[in-house]
Amino acid sequence: MQTILSTLKKHTNTLMKLLPLLAFAVPLLWLYSLHPSSFESMWKGRTFQLFFIWLVALELILDWENLQNSEINKLMSTRTFALITALALPTIYVIISNYSGLNTMIADSSRQSGVYFWQLMPLSTEYLVFAVLFCLTILLPFGAKGLKSFSVPLLFLAVVGAIYTIDNVYPYGQFTPFQLFVPTTTTLAAAALNLMGYNTTLTTQTDAAQGSLPLLTATDPSNPLRSAEFAIAWPCAGIESLLIFTVTTLLFLKRMPISWKAKTGYFAFGAAVTYLINILRIVTIFTIGMDNGVDSEPVQLFHAYYGPLYSIAWIVTFPLIILGTQTLLNRINNKRSNKEAPEAMKPQPLQPSPALPKS
Repeated sequence: MQTILSTLKKHTNTLMKLLPLLAFAVPLLWLYSLHPSSFESMWKGRTFQLFFIWLVALELILDWENLQNSEINKLMSTRTFALITALALPTIYVIISNYSGLNTMIADSSRQSGVYFWQLMPLSTEYLVFAVLFCLTILLPFGAKGLKSFSVPLLFLAVVGAIYTIDNVYPYGQFTPFQLFVPTTTTLAAAALNLMGYNTTLTTQTDAAQGSLPLLTATDPSNPLRSAEFAIAWPCAGIESLLIFTVTTLLFLKRMPISWKAKTGYFAFGAAVTYLINILRIVTIFTIGMDNGVDSEPVQLFHAYYGPLYSIAWIVTFPLIILGTQTLLNRINNKRSNKEAPEAMKPQPLQPSPALPKS
């Protein structure tokens, strides 16, 4: 027993850094055992929670040396007990929500309040609760500095939960602040389909329940029966990916020791790629719809999983691209400095002194 305690004391700092990751790995494994299909959907599913785990692991790798436990100093203290409780709360929430009727209560309350997608409110609530609990598990051992270090995964969870909630309450095109960006994206997607040789028609569909939606039709001129038509709402146009990109990338760039011009350049490039990926999502779902039918399983699978995966895979990879680019630039600059330094250290030839004027 004494050996175990001494080992724990020796590796306390390492264990403390890993505890927030373990606190959410356990409930996610539990959720997977209960609802495995929910992890096969990016949109209104739990795949985003796996990306959250990836972001936490990435932050641990990047800030491992700087992340110090400055708040938990005694094994037997009120703060230690509070931390243990906080670490257990994600698992406790999963148990209560799935076994004690909490999810049913949330769904019933949402239905009575007139929420359109009331049956999906428990999932939105789960994201938001996990965001709050993650904040607690970071704040207790590491303080405010820890929140700064883990701000990207924290905001990632919160933004996804907020976006799901907005779409549940204001479905399809009803949330006009997001829907305003969709017509331009749809027009560019139609232009891309035209370049691919398809004929397109773009109109507007207005519905009391769904709001105002661009209605895009694409037809293969060589085979008029090969056609697809979709009404496009902001989730289909990838507006959620632009929001997630903006939050995560700005927070990541804020911590980078580079000039504001470089940060602006990185953000502009990443946002442009994210926007182009959203256009690609629309083009791809039309080609799948023309080949398999607009209500086919491949269309549903792409809409729920592979389409959002395009953007999220890019968003979580982009910070690594920034780090790799900066590392490469630093090496190039160091090599250049090392080459220039010996030249500067070489003795310069003596210049003849100017002749004195004759008297």
